[in-house]
Amino acid sequence: MDLGLSGAAVCVQGGSKGMGRAAARCFAQEGARVALLARERRSLEEAVEDLGALGSPEAFGLSTDLLDDAAIRRAFAEIDERFGHLNTLVNAAGPGASQRAFDQIPDDEWLESFELGAMAAVRCTRAALPLLRKADWARVVNVSAHSTKRQSASLAAYTAAKAAMTSISKNLSLALGPEEILVNTVSPGSFASERFRAAMAKLPEHRGLDPDNLHDCMRWIREDFGHPAHLPRAGDPAEIGPVIAFVGSKRNSYMTGANINVDGGSDFT
Repeated sequence: MDLGLSGAAVCVQGGSKGMGRAAARCFAQEGARVALLARERRSLEEAVEDLGALGSPEAFGLSTDLLDDAAIRRAFAEIDERFGHLNTLVNAAGPGASQRAFDQIPDDEWLESFELGAMAAVRCTRAALPLLRKADWARVVNVSAHSTKRQSASLAAYTAAKAAMTSISKNLSLALGPEEILVNTVSPGSFASERFRAAMAKLPEHRGLDPDNLHDCMRWIREDFGHPAHLPRAGDPAEIGPVIAFVGSKRNSYMTGANINVDGGSDFT
């Protein structure tokens, strides 16, 4: 299927790793020009080289502190200078999911979760809007989490931040609908990202869980979080990239305000 992305200008915030990078790879394979925003320079350089090999020779990365509004505005000014407009913005960065009981979460952890899980997307979208408005067609895709529908007592701050992201997306789809800028949310379930596997690698050896085994990953989720999927394994980040790319493409022409679960099956729609 032609997604209508050849030559499109795309920015993936949080695109150097995990699901953001998986989405960026799909955009590159479809011939889009891709800009990545993330903090870590080495990961950005590796990702940009990868995107160039996949079909996006104009890909570039900008080391950006997503908690710094001025830095974000500078990044989008450079994107404007290079691309002249923006067709798609993907907000994929998010907070870590530390496991603490509600009364053990300090204020600074709550604030950090909201800064990374919601405000980074607010700032990036605000800075991107002038570029999106200059494009012939425009899409915003915000990456939330299915835990907003399936709560866990040990993920209170993370889930609250992601719920805020989902609400922001819905409101923005209403606000930008008259301009035909489509805004949607993609809510992943349990995906074996680098951060996910790193957390799993810290588990005691006696549990016999291999972070590189997707079935073991789901076993961890089932035993520690009570969030099993209908499928017996976790997802690979490469499996969500095509979903994000479609939602952020020209081919998606009439879906806005939606929250799309990609979670291996759950009781929620």
